[in-house]
Amino acid sequence: MTTTAREPAIRVQAITKSFKDLHVLRGVDFDVAAGSIFALLGSNGAGKTTLVRILSTLLKADSGTATVQGFDVSSAPAEVRKSISLTGQFAAVDEVLTGRENLILVAKLRHLKDPGATADDLLARFSLTDAGNRKAGTYSGGMRRRLDIAMSLVGNPPVVFLDEPTTGLDPQARIEVWQTVKQLAQGGTTILLTTQYLDEAEQLADRIAILHKGTIIQNGTLTELKQLLPAAKVEYIEKQPSLEDVFLALVGETSDTAADQPATPAGEESR
Repeated sequence: MTTTAREPAIRVQAITKSFKDLHVLRGVDFDVAAGSIFALLGSNGAGKTTLVRILSTLLKADSGTATVQGFDVSSAPAEVRKSISLTGQFAAVDEVLTGRENLILVAKLRHLKDPGATADDLLARFSLTDAGNRKAGTYSGGMRRRLDIAMSLVGNPPVVFLDEPTTGLDPQARIEVWQTVKQLAQGGTTILLTTQYLDEAEQLADRIAILHKGTIIQNGTLTELKQLLPAAKVEYIEKQPSLEDVFLALVGETSDTAADQPATPAGEESR
């Protein structure tokens, strides 16, 4: 069974999960459209990782149902695993191997016909060709994260779970990962992204669900969520450069990259 044009790539209905007396998920519901980026936004302990583990068949829910690509995570876990990739909070690369060798290893584990060609294609796709023959242990944080995501895409899974993919990264590395995530979605991959960073959700997501104390308290597009607040008062004052502006100028980021930065919040056209 696979998703149709109208069926969501991910469907979560009334999912609950407790660990003894700790109620982590209290009836979670949401759909994720195919080819979109869906951000699950919440603070530490909100239940984001627990939900991702349920959707990736690593953990069983206490009640409720969930499907990925039309397959039930409880009754058809093998089919779900064939349809997904999971990237955790920390890069899971072998630092002794080169970037190319890491990719070849995963391609062989997935029994692909031409692991070398698969590795070369992904190195090019993630702008890592020049570093492909270097040990992954020499990579920067952003490069290591991009390699980690590239490894998760071996075999072209239609659904990718990214669990707080920019945790611990510096600002420039975060930008690199954001660009990678956008490129994946543009290629038709469905992405469920968990994050505790407001700017990350604002920058990347087509839809944002706010998970708080185990329940979804709001779900919508960025525009819809902003409409929940009263209209902002607009004031025009002299704009001073932010630390982010200074950082990007000093490290030599291009104007295209700068254009990808989060927009100024409504009501703060200038500071």
